[in-house]
Amino acid sequence: MSLQEQFDAAMADSKNLPERPDNMTLLKIYALYKQGSAGDATGERPGMTDFVNRAKFDAWAALAGTSQDDAKQQYIDLIESLK
Repeated sequence: MSLQEQFDAAMADSKNLPERPDNMTLLKIYALYKQGSAGDATGERPGMTDFVNRAKFDAWAALAGTSQDDAKQQYIDLIESLK
C-alpha cells in the first residue's frame, strides 16, 4: 500500500475513533493533515478574536519545513495510536 493510500485510510479511520481525542491531539491531527495534504501553512494568521482558527493555523505553521511525506507518516502513526 502506498503512503498516499495509507494516508487516505488513516483519514477515514480518524472519523471513527473509539473516543474523541483531547484538544491538543485534535490540533496535532489537523496540523499533520494540512501539512501532509497542502504543505507549509499559507494565508494570513486569523485575528486574536478567532481563537479556534488561530490555534489551528499556529499548529499547522509550527510544522513549516516538514516534508509532506513525513507529515503523512506522522499522521498515519498518530491515528493508528488512537485506534
